[in-house]
Formats: sequence, structure tokens, C-alpha cells
Amino acid sequence: MLRRTKILATLGPATDKPGVLEGLFKAGVDVVRMNFSHGSAQDHIDRANKIRELSKITGHRVGILADLQGPKIRIARFKDTKVILHEGQDFALDINLDPTAGDNTQVGITYEPLALEVKPGSRLLLDDGRIVLDVINVENMRVNCTVIVGGDLSNNKGINLLGGGLSAAALTEKDKEDIKTIGIMGCDYVAVSFPRCAEDLHEARRLLEAEGCYAGIVAKVERAEALDVMDEIILASDVVMVARGDLGVEIGDANLPAVQKKLIERTRELNRIAITATQMMESMIENAIPTRAEVFDVANAVYDGTDAIMLSAETASGKYPVKAVEAMDRICLEAEKQPRVRVSDHRVNIQFDRDDEAIAMSAMYMANHTKIKGIVALTESGSTPLWMSRISSGIPIFALSGEETTLGKVTLYRGVFPVYFKINPTHDHAEVNREIVKELRQWNRAADGDKFIITKGDLTGVKGGTNALKVVVVGQGLTP
Repeated sequence: MLRRTKILATLGPATDKPGVLEGLFKAGVDVVRMNFSHGSAQDHIDRANKIRELSKITGHRVGILADLQGPKIRIARFKDTKVILHEGQDFALDINLDPTAGDNTQVGITYEPLALEVKPGSRLLLDDGRIVLDVINVENMRVNCTVIVGGDLSNNKGINLLGGGLSAAALTEKDKEDIKTIGIMGCDYVAVSFPRCAEDLHEARRLLEAEGCYAGIVAKVERAEALDVMDEIILASDVVMVARGDLGVEIGDANLPAVQKKLIERTRELNRIAITATQMMESMIENAIPTRAEVFDVANAVYDGTDAIMLSAETASGKYPVKAVEAMDRICLEAEKQPRVRVSDHRVNIQFDRDDEAIAMSAMYMANHTKIKGIVALTESGSTPLWMSRISSGIPIFALSGEETTLGKVTLYRGVFPVYFKINPTHDHAEVNREIVKELRQWNRAADGDKFIITKGDLTGVKGGTNALKVVVVGQGLTP
């Protein structure tokens, strides 16, 4: 059984160790994430080159996602590295304080507008919500607070405003420089951190295209205000990441489950891809097996219809990166056996404006209601397999394309498997079908008697040209 939910693993020091990347490929990773918050440009370039090399050696096409750092609203540093804050005490955030002179009464900040964007009663959450401060007043750019929830606070921890509203631009100068590196790397996807509106995503796309890079844009939903323009952000992106860390801090952890489900549902309705991220198997940074709660979290994301689930520190710096991917693989496969995961009414009452989308939907309807081994979509742009993947099904979709950029993008599509396939323009349709079957046999995906649906266009090399659906039976006049 082929796993349909894609696994996205973050690279880092742990995956640089000998044999670990090879282990991730064997465990079934689908996409790797390069976190531009850490490491040098050359580190990322070297890792991308290694991924492409392994993709060629193994025949398993793994996509590459570059994750921009985005604005980091942080406290500065303490004289003694960290302090202990106690409930009820006073504590101040001061832009004018020496950035290395923090103590248990005050600390500097890196975000100057903070004093202008909070007011008495505003609630600030530091270190992913572990420390909670209520603003008393603002005096000369110094934000005076009362500690509501105390504890240890160390250097450079992040600051969030409950309910959102901080105005930091989504793309920083560092991000714009990193986009130049990404252009050299030729990544399949680029994630934009903390977008507030569609224009943040459009700007990222323009900057990438200026570097000759046409990667898919991933909107990381991390700000509370992004939820107010949810459709706008989804439609401006190719992929939506439910980034549950900062988002959970800003909207409150109790609100996060419902928001996650709504984001995934709406993303799929609008024919975009969904990633669920943050702390999915965090205990596996230190432990060889996940907690039962983590098993449920991963399975529930599959039930919600997410296209991909993401590992962060579990693979980047954890002790068991390969085991983390293996555990996710096992959980997804079991979750995907449940009938509820294979039922869909996506766009069932919609009239289609495009023939190629209608073909895609027809193929999925037929596959789900007859005995079909798999679906083959010959595709230039990847649109047909994307539409197909919005329909829940247990039937694999093989995206055959000679376009490397298209193959890279479909690595994130739920239930879609990229296969390099270059059509000979001199071949007629019957010969193309035979070549398709030959390719499937080579990968042990087809045997005599298996029935496949093939979708393709009359004209090769034309994007959006899918206009034909054919059912073939392996071994019935199709073997060369």
C-alpha cells in the first residue's frame, strides 16, 4: 500500500551525519525543508545538491522547500544569560536598554514599534507563551508590565501579542537576500513566514521570479489577523501551512484545533495544498518512540485531510531523525485504512469552467466507483493531478511529466506520486499508452490484468491541454 499523506522533514545538523539522509529516503520522506533561520547559504546549497543526487540514485523524487525566517520579534539578552520571573512582579521591555544588559526587572527588545503597538491591558506572550505579561503602561518607549505567568526566561526569546496586531513586515532584508540563494538552489517551494495579507505572498512571488525561480509559495499561517483574510491568503498561495506554534500563542491554544480543521478544509476547497506543522512528534527529539498523544495528533491530521505533515527539530537536531519518519509513515498508513479517509464530496455540486478540471474529477469519480488499480495523469503543469488529489481516495495517482519543476511540486500533493516520463512526439496515442504501462511495470506498479485510468491531452507540451480519459487493462494489447 502506498502512503498518500506526504512527510516533510527538516534538515539540520542531525541529518548531516553520515547515512542519515539515505535513511530518510529509505524511510519514505517526500519533501525536505531548509530552515533559513539557521545555517549559511552554502549549507543550504550543499544540502539541496545532496538531495538531488540521492533523488537520481534512488529514483525517489524528493521535493525541496525553503523556509524564510521572516520577522523575528524578540527580547534581547541578559547579563547572566537567563532570569527567573515571578508571578506579580514588575518587568519591563525597553528599546533604549543596552541589548546585553537585561536583568530580572527589564530587558531590551529588537522590535522598536512594540511600544507604539501595545496599550494598557495588552497581553504579551514570550517564549511561545511560557511567560505571560500584561502591559501596565508605556513610558518613553519602555513597556512596563506585570508578570502573569512566570518562569525561566533566557536570551533572544520571541514576543507575541495575544490576538495579533504587531505590524512587522513579512519579508525582511535578510529574506530578500535569502531569496537570491533560493534562486540559485532552484527550490520547489518557498515558505513565507508571518504573512498578514495576500500582498505579502505576491511580493515574495515577484522577488522569486526576478531570480528566475518559479517555486510554489507556501503561506505559513502564524498571525491571528491572517485568519480574518483566510481566503485571500489561501488564494494568493499554492500551499498553506498550519504553523501551530506562533498561531497557537496568538489565538490561544484552546482555539487551535478548530482553526486547524477549518484551515485544512478551506484550503482543499480552494484547490490548494495543506501542511500541518509544529510539535507533531516533539518527544522524539529525545526519545525513540512517540507519545500516544502524538500518534493521535498525526492520525487526526490525516483524518482532517492534510496533504502533508511536517517534522522540525525531530529530524533537524533530534537523536532519532530516521525513526521519526518511520513512525509517521506507520501512523499515516494505518490512518489511511479508515473508510472515512476515502470519502469525499469535493465539488460534487459545482459546474466546471475548464475541460481539464472536469476530466480530472471524472477520473476520480470513476476510480472510486469501479475496480481501478491506479490513475495516470500525463501533465505539463501539474494542475490535473492537483485537482485529482482534492478528492479523497485510496487509489494512487501517478503524475507523469518531463518537467522537473512539475515533478518537484507534486511531491507535496496528497496521494500523487511523481514519475519522470518524456513523451516521444512521434508516437501515437496507442504507443504512448504502451510506454506508460512499461514505465509502471518497471516500478512494479502494474501487472497483467490491472486496470488503469489514463488522462492526457491531444497536444503534448501544452499546459492545461488535458482533454482525454482512457481506461486500459495491462496485458491486453499494451505490452510492447
